[in-house]
Amino acid sequence: MAQDYLFQDLKVLDVGSWIAAPVATTMLADFGAEVIKVELPGVGDGYRQFSATPGAPDSEHNFAWQMDARNKRSVALNLKTEAGREILFKLIDEADVYVTNHSPGMREKLGLSYDHLQRRNPSLIYASLTAYGEQGPERDREGFDLVAYWSRSGLMDLVHAPGADPSPALPGMGDHPTAVSMYAGILTALIRRMKTGEGSFVHTSLLSNGIWSASCIAQGAFIDADFSRYRAMLGHLYTRVMYETRDGRWLQFTMVRSAEESDAMFTVLGMPEILLQERFADAPSRVTHGTELVALIKPVIKTRTSAQWLEEFHAAGVPVALVGEVERLPEDEQVLLNPMLMDGGDTGLEHLIKHPVNVDGLNTKPATRAPDLGEHSEEVLKNLGYTSEQIKRFRETGVI
Repeated sequence: MAQDYLFQDLKVLDVGSWIAAPVATTMLADFGAEVIKVELPGVGDGYRQFSATPGAPDSEHNFAWQMDARNKRSVALNLKTEAGREILFKLIDEADVYVTNHSPGMREKLGLSYDHLQRRNPSLIYASLTAYGEQGPERDREGFDLVAYWSRSGLMDLVHAPGADPSPALPGMGDHPTAVSMYAGILTALIRRMKTGEGSFVHTSLLSNGIWSASCIAQGAFIDADFSRYRAMLGHLYTRVMYETRDGRWLQFTMVRSAEESDAMFTVLGMPEILLQERFADAPSRVTHGTELVALIKPVIKTRTSAQWLEEFHAAGVPVALVGEVERLPEDEQVLLNPMLMDGGDTGLEHLIKHPVNVDGLNTKPATRAPDLGEHSEEVLKNLGYTSEQIKRFRETGVI
């Protein structure tokens, strides 16, 4: 018996590359949408090659592509040709959602801006991703999440350890949450269309999502807050420091906040007398003399393994956490017992990391292999009414 999916009647065009924009369409595909990915012939989405780069763990599998491009079909179209654009226009005429991260300038040059497409298809949801926003001098500037989301937003500056150099983000660390923002915008526009029958221009940027991620602190900048004490005390908060154990794992005490938890922490450390010293007697003094306190704690933590410390701290009610390692995620019971993974289907992978949107009782499609470049070009073009002879000519002239 065929499954019913929430978005099974939704037609989506993924006219983007890399992660943030295309993954929004992957989420739609998981809930049943028909997604066609449009790529440049002979080149394709550069993300196809990511798993083979030095920036990725070594594997025989193209794991990142299989994870993020599942449940789609691929059409290779040269949009710099008039014939290629005409094929895309035919797809747009039938589409519900159009997702792109082409620069605004390129879209306007090729006749693929929202204004152009809205005239063809007034009910179209046009979802636009940029690095730095739709307006301003940098609207056409290329940017990846490591720069626009992580660095430009101030996140990189805020999170590095005192005295340490700023560190780059992980590839995709800002792209994936930005994809969820774009997915939310698309769904909001679809609900609006249900009520009005009108399409919408949906947009977000890597920079806006980075600022949103930093907003608990960054909001202060927009009310002219004084950051001097905040920055000065970062190097003095002993609970913000990571502590290495004897087996090379790291402990995190960020959630130690009450006097009772602090007392219990130093008791387990075998250092209860330290709280009798005037310089460590209360929370404000521990901030003032935080670097001294850290220097006393670090060698003690190094004397035992992480497992030994965790057992003792947990027994005493101290909210300590073990800093996770990605290699251990497949063994993490919480990951396995919650819907954080999905079956790999025919992708060649046992499991795929799933997006974080969960609705109980809603069917999701089993994963199908991410498409080869242009794998479905002929099939899609025939569905649009093109003949075999026309398709052959398109191939010969580099249109597809």
